[in-house]
Amino acid sequence: MRENTVTIRRPDDWHLHLRDGALLRAVTPSSSFLFGRVMIMPNLVPPVTTVEKARVYRQRVLQAAVKSNPQFQPLMGLYLTDNTTVEEIDRVAMSTEVAAVKLYPAGATTNSASGVTSITKVMPVLERMALKNIPLMVHGEVVDADIDIFDREAVFIDRVLKPLRKRLPELRIVLEHVTTKQGVDFVQEQTDTMAATLTMHHLVINRNALLVGGIKPHNYCLPVAKREEHRLALVQAATGGDPHFFFGSDSAPHLQADKESACGCAGCFTAGHALLYLAEVFYQAEALEKLEGFVSRHGASFYGVSENTDTVSLCRSEEDDNSELSAGDISSEEGMIKAFATPGVSLRWNYIL
Repeated sequence: MRENTVTIRRPDDWHLHLRDGALLRAVTPSSSFLFGRVMIMPNLVPPVTTVEKARVYRQRVLQAAVKSNPQFQPLMGLYLTDNTTVEEIDRVAMSTEVAAVKLYPAGATTNSASGVTSITKVMPVLERMALKNIPLMVHGEVVDADIDIFDREAVFIDRVLKPLRKRLPELRIVLEHVTTKQGVDFVQEQTDTMAATLTMHHLVINRNALLVGGIKPHNYCLPVAKREEHRLALVQAATGGDPHFFFGSDSAPHLQADKESACGCAGCFTAGHALLYLAEVFYQAEALEKLEGFVSRHGASFYGVSENTDTVSLCRSEEDDNSELSAGDISSEEGMIKAFATPGVSLRWNYIL
């Protein structure tokens, strides 16, 4: 008989969007009550392109956080542009607040217009990062108009990531929010200087959840969800205990009006319920004992930080309790932010407080 309770070390979220202003104040408590460390993405408007900007942003995050979790530690990502200097990378190396640099291909996702237009333009910066042992977080998609949106991750791996790994094998790289079997296979073939984050929502939905029975804007994210074969490859990677893979929610809040519009924004707001859904994924895979590695150990090991010392406990009900989903909806000063929820995906777990 499978266990219906689990206790794990306090988890970390290695890929999180908190936005700024009213959204920051509204959504930060959804993460700060639970996670020990969170890696905060820098794609604000304007983007967080310097250590000083990251320091100031971090203070706003701390002001918005709940105080009930003393282990909460926001780690900052720095936005890489064609104009980032090696001197700024040296400042990152000396910083205790900026933990990694984020590469967005220009135009690939939300607020990525200032991103990298060509990997060759930032090669001196990447070489300095390798020398200083600074991790590079990568949004792994090409943006060419002639490449199908469902193929952009696989093409990025072939065109950009493979040559980069060959040129700078010592550069520590995290391929963010992997969505394809090709991504899983590539990461598993690499050395310990390569890792990947997996989101909760890519583990529980495939592209049918976007399109069948009408367009589902709250399931739309980038990279977009793929075929079922790819989802199953992600689940196997997450639940198999491979230390190359760890949790990054990519929780990306938008106002309901912006999601449910003629040109809806990409991003799923999952922060409050991600761990509960993950518990069910691991339970169904009969791998609940490996949940702690995925959410609490593997990421800390890759980033070279100590594991959290306290614990979080969850319990499972035999009945669906999707009524709890509405508790994840948040009303901000600017409007409603709807939590990720999709028909057919059970929410059976809850926190033991």
